[in-house]
Formats: sequence, C-alpha cells, structure tokens
Amino acid sequence: MTREEKANMIESIKTNLDTNSTIYLTDCSGLDAETTSKLRRACFKSNIKMSIVKNTLLFKAMESVDKDFGELKSALKGNTALMYSEVGNAPAKIIKNFRKKSEKPILKGAFVEESIYLGDDLLDTLVNIKSKEELIGEIIVLLQSPTKNLISALKSSGSKISGVLKTLSEKNEKN
Repeated sequence: MTREEKANMIESIKTNLDTNSTIYLTDCSGLDAETTSKLRRACFKSNIKMSIVKNTLLFKAMESVDKDFGELKSALKGNTALMYSEVGNAPAKIIKNFRKKSEKPILKGAFVEESIYLGDDLLDTLVNIKSKEELIGEIIVLLQSPTKNLISALKSSGSKISGVLKTLSEKNEKN
C-alpha cells in the first residue's frame, strides 16, 4: 500500500469516526468468506456499516479526530472490523444474534454516545442500551399515564357528581 493510499484510507476512516456516534470494534478473524458475507448482509439489513481496517491506520485516524477514544485505542490488537451505526445497540444485537451460530465476532470495544465500553463481557450491557427514540417513547408513555388517569377519574366522578346533583335537585323540587 502506497503512502497516498494509506493517507486516503486514514481520511476515509477519520470521516466515518467523525460522522458516527456509535462505533464498535470487533474481531472477525478466523471467519470464512461465506460466514463473513452473512455477517455483512446482517449488518446491511440493520443499517450498520462494517469495514475491516488495519490497526495502525485506525489508530492514526483516532488520533486526528476531536473525539476522545481513551482506552479504546488499547483494543487495537489483532484483526479489527469496525461497525458504524446510528442506533447504539444495533451492532451489539447483530453480534449477539450472529454468535448463536458462530464463535465470532468478538467485541473488542465500543464508543457509544461519548461512552467507552471495553471487552466482550459488556456485550449484554450494550444490547440492553436503549436508543434515543426508545427513551423518548418511554418518557411520552410515562407523561401520558397520569393525564389519562386524571381524565378517566374526572369522567367517572363527573357522572357521579351530576347524578348526585340531579337527585338533590329532584328532592328539592318535591319538597
């Protein structure tokens, strides 16, 4: 690979690191071509971009980006595949589902919304992270609950109050 090709590759990786808030580093070494192709298809279906990179080029790209990748740089050993996504838990779900049939990919680390996760033991934690849309949906449901309860209470008690008032007015008319 020439210096120009390396510079272009670093620039491409840097652009991806800049534009994505969810970045997963995985180890896909040992996967045959067919299995790797299946993994790529699964990523594509879930709107996840996957690319295999050289660690030295990724390290240089990480150094030149304004984000603080901290300890994530220490995970750059062996083969590395990058997964970029707009949803924080999507790559983790792909990895977990894929590992039902294969031993790999192994999670080296992840950068999700400014937080760093190191090690494959955090895969379940990452799967359970809720996306921004999921959190907003839960907040809306929580905010609607008291309002719905209040409205139904007013409706039911309103009919009771009107019934009591009607009975009282009928008593007054008779007297």
